[in-house]
Amino acid sequence: MSTLLSLRDVWVEYGDRIVIEKLDLDIAAGSFVSIIGPSGAGKSSVLRLILGQEAPTRGTILLDGTPLAPECGPDRGVVFQRYSVFPHLSALRNTILGMECEQAPLTGRLFGAARRAAKDEAATMLTAVGLGDSMHLFPAQMSGGMQQRLAIAQALVKRPRILLLDEPFGALDPGIRADMHTLIRSLWRDYSLTIIMVTHDIREAFTLGTRVLALDKRRHDPHAPHRFGATAIYDLPMRDRTENSLENHTVLPLTE
Repeated sequence: MSTLLSLRDVWVEYGDRIVIEKLDLDIAAGSFVSIIGPSGAGKSSVLRLILGQEAPTRGTILLDGTPLAPECGPDRGVVFQRYSVFPHLSALRNTILGMECEQAPLTGRLFGAARRAAKDEAATMLTAVGLGDSMHLFPAQMSGGMQQRLAIAQALVKRPRILLLDEPFGALDPGIRADMHTLIRSLWRDYSLTIIMVTHDIREAFTLGTRVLALDKRRHDPHAPHRFGATAIYDLPMRDRTENSLENHTVLPLTE
């Protein structure tokens, strides 16, 4: 697989505090990368860098060989642990909203044929995530798992190449989480996504990922712990998970 995303000698510093140091990564198109590590190891910082929410203090991030702009682009979608849904909008309107903001940034509204096309696209995506019969419900009428499916539909409706997941299933009970695992791997295959997922759950990381990265500090100074940052200390490729292996792999429920 070809390299889609590259991080070259990336550092993240806040004043005299170093969060990430000398991070070098190549992420292949179509891979499912799980990122694990202790709290404070910069896992969410890496996602923010890739999303474009912030720029590295030093180093370069390349997307298809081109420097990544420090802004959130439509080629990257994100799903957080806390459901990023609007409580006053139905599932359908929640999903349409992202397309309206992208296609009509001044008014935030689509009309006529453009709105009908957006509605059809949103309905198709909601069906793909298992909410085809619930698209007119409001978030308060949905379970946690349904709200997370809605958040995934919001992220995918704009057809991003890279889907970023920041502890997306941590608030779900084990049975629902197993269902979400099956869903996200199906969407990964069906939509040819590159997925980068942060998780504290090691079993989840190895169950879903084609590659597991562990971030942590290589050096520690008890007198100045803020002066050393985290980097990739382990990079573990998993067995090739092709379409057939995806279908034959059983996703087991996780224990809390």
